[in-house]
Amino acid sequence: MPELILHHYDTSPFSEKVRLMLGIKGLAWRSVIQPVIMPKPHLIPLTGGYRRIPVMQIGADIYCDSQVILAEIERRFPDPPTVRGADWAVNLWADRLWFQASVAVIFAEIGDAIPKAFADDREKLSGRPFDVNAMKAAAPLMRNQWRAYAAWIDAGLKDADFLGGAAPGLSDVAAWMNVWWLAGASARSFDDLTADLTRLRAWRERVRSLGHGRRSELDPAEATEIARASAPAGRTGVDIDDPSGFVAGDAVVVQADDYGRDPIEGVLAGLTHDRIVIARDASDAGAVHVHFPRAGYVLARR
Repeated sequence: MPELILHHYDTSPFSEKVRLMLGIKGLAWRSVIQPVIMPKPHLIPLTGGYRRIPVMQIGADIYCDSQVILAEIERRFPDPPTVRGADWAVNLWADRLWFQASVAVIFAEIGDAIPKAFADDREKLSGRPFDVNAMKAAAPLMRNQWRAYAAWIDAGLKDADFLGGAAPGLSDVAAWMNVWWLAGASARSFDDLTADLTRLRAWRERVRSLGHGRRSELDPAEATEIARASAPAGRTGVDIDDPSGFVAGDAVVVQADDYGRDPIEGVLAGLTHDRIVIARDASDAGAVHVHFPRAGYVLARR
């Protein structure tokens, strides 16, 4: 199988989810460091315009969004199993509601020190002003929300070392992102909000010890060459019972439904209950298949 290539940067919270999953699975992977802000000249040609991080590449198959990345890792490497029960719902909650609270708490504290270029970039990404004063005003409420969410995790650890039971699972990966990000960005806030959440704090140490698998660096240009020299091998075909009416070969556009809504155009190559796959010709990289999650993304005909 071609190598797992993760396009990321080290301070990205959503990338940390994937790195942790790679650690749980004990996998070797190649690390391509991408810029924190635009432009991203080695990423955009692969994705067709998708700019968010992380992106995973396996040959000429490009996986956009941590949700579909985690699903693909689980599909290809099912041992040890990590997905149980309603884990995907927990994952989406952590990505959205809990992450929103983390953003407000963190940037209320560090926002004044953020470079203007970063603030301008995130305004374009979100479509909203990067308003530090508004985040400061919202911080008391969002701190309470963050603590309430963390208390759920603490309660979920009452009977086992991990949210997934005796071994770590997807729910641990989902929760870890926000704990890791706040602890790294504002240790004081993390300590204040988790002082009496002793199970969560012990869990944090256990999760941290899982590591990130076996990482080795790869130049971005080499990743592009790997895509160019490969052929897409991911799943294709439209489920016969899909109620949407789409068929393989439709000219389509895919967009995130929350932020970073850059339209990605291509030809529909695959559609299941949990995945969208479009085929496109990438500049410098040749023919690629770009994969998106079904949940959280809008698919429309062009």
